[in-house]
Amino acid sequence: MYKILVCDDDKEIVEAIRIYMSGEGYQVISTYNGAEALAAVHTEVPHLAILDIMMPGMDGLRLTGKLREEGYTFPILFLSAKTEDTDKILGLNIGADDYITKPFRPLELVARVKSALRRYTTFGSLSEEVTEHCYTIGGLSINDDTKEVTVDGEPVRLTPTEYAMLLLLVQNKGRVFSTEQIFSAVWNEPSYGADNIVAVHIRHIREKIEINPREPRYLKVVWGLGYKIDWQG
Repeated sequence: MYKILVCDDDKEIVEAIRIYMSGEGYQVISTYNGAEALAAVHTEVPHLAILDIMMPGMDGLRLTGKLREEGYTFPILFLSAKTEDTDKILGLNIGADDYITKPFRPLELVARVKSALRRYTTFGSLSEEVTEHCYTIGGLSINDDTKEVTVDGEPVRLTPTEYAMLLLLVQNKGRVFSTEQIFSAVWNEPSYGADNIVAVHIRHIREKIEINPREPRYLKVVWGLGYKIDWQG
């Protein structure tokens, strides 16, 4: 049974989400502020967290930054009453995997949670499927048996979403993928205005695997078309 951490200062929202998630067979950990959520994670690590951005005290942004600093890689889905792209991008920049805007439709929330858990169990630390694939491009190596990524021999810590995107590109060296193709392949759902989501995760990957993200050796943009992995020594 997957454990879902929910944190929102609105108790009615927390209870509504608990009902939706329990109906899908998930165990829900209900919290109502950032400090309480952080303490809950330290006690029982969840498989996914649904966090409100705007909370008194430690808000969702600070909580997510703290969780990522401490090395937790489980997916984080933001709830936000704000609709501006800048607020959504800010959430992705500090480590969230996805976001949904309030008021949300229950079916959409459930679909987003299932999609994130699929990525986590397939590409994250929970994966139990054994593969026999190792990929090396220049100094970049991916061992898909252990889900480990190294660059020039140094380990790189990626979130499950980042890993899934990088693996997709590495497995198809030289092939250009549009943002729509990347989103559909990784999120396993149709792409509707997903350019910002993909672009933010691409930037995170570059920051982790490139010596100089502004002059990438591996993860390159093909203007007007999309992204590809390539390397020339």
